[in-house]
Amino acid sequence: MTSVTNNKPTRLGVVGATGYAGVELLRILAGHPAVELHAVTSRGEDGTPVADLFPSLRGVLDAVFRAPEPELLAECDVVFFATPHGVAHAMAGDLLARGVRVIDLSADFRIRDPELWSRWYGQPHGAPEYLGEAVYGLPELHRGPISEARLIAVPGCYPTAVTLALLPLLENNLVDVSDIIADAKSGVSGAGRQARIGGLFAEVQENFRAYASGGHRHWPEIHQTLAEVAGADVGLIFQPHLVPMTRGILATLYLRPLDDGDWEALFRERYAGEPFVDVMPSGSHPETASVRGTNQCRLALATPPHSGRRMVISAIDNLVKGAAGQAVQNMNLMLGRPETEGLELVPAFP
Repeated sequence: MTSVTNNKPTRLGVVGATGYAGVELLRILAGHPAVELHAVTSRGEDGTPVADLFPSLRGVLDAVFRAPEPELLAECDVVFFATPHGVAHAMAGDLLARGVRVIDLSADFRIRDPELWSRWYGQPHGAPEYLGEAVYGLPELHRGPISEARLIAVPGCYPTAVTLALLPLLENNLVDVSDIIADAKSGVSGAGRQARIGGLFAEVQENFRAYASGGHRHWPEIHQTLAEVAGADVGLIFQPHLVPMTRGILATLYLRPLDDGDWEALFRERYAGEPFVDVMPSGSHPETASVRGTNQCRLALATPPHSGRRMVISAIDNLVKGAAGQAVQNMNLMLGRPETEGLELVPAFP
């Protein structure tokens, strides 16, 4: 894929810009030096200034929501989908045929088996013909293919946190892949911007609960990636929890080691050139507050006594490295831009 010239802004479209991932994408792109937001779309908000719906963007973005018409989106170089599953199925093919590159933040192209996707998402897959070419957009794993892609499936938030915590170990056959436990906690923004009883302040505040213990939709995505890296089937228990905070994911991986080597040195070597992975000193405890509003993943290793297991702890912002920031990281690679462009974000604390 040829890169876009440095002196000509890349025209972008954002479909589904009224959700949390969508507005986070707008926030990041508003500060990107090489892009132009050509189309910010929403059928329900057609004609509404973006800053009227999101006052946080007042004085930063003067765009107006427009309906996601094919002709409008075809005028873009790259179109992001920050939509519920099934929307990109219906629209991506036409855009690809018109030469537009597509970066999908939904789950539509993450799972390569259409029947498996259908079982977990409750509807037939709407565009199975594109599954073979969609690149799974985890830059730390697929940087080369991403740079040549025209269709990117941005990983989910939980899969990003879990996979980055395991890559060095699976690549070097250092853990028992039949016995992996991923215990993960997420803030409420991970459930999206819909009005649901379970997301009400009175339901979430002073509460901490597990959910989807019978199977979460991110399980097949995580399993697919881990099995590919390991070159073998993976026995994965993945249990998500909802915690009373707005954003952030903390994932703790409980693993049975196959050796007693220096995992910290291995992690530092594996991620030495990665701009958005921070391997902390042993004994550290990554915190969601330390990555809030950034594209960083912070990792730390630990060995609990008398357990026969070792642990990896992973913290990300679910809306940035787990969604919008990773999407922009993919875009930069696709366009031949510096990978960190527009993503040099400092955490907001407290």
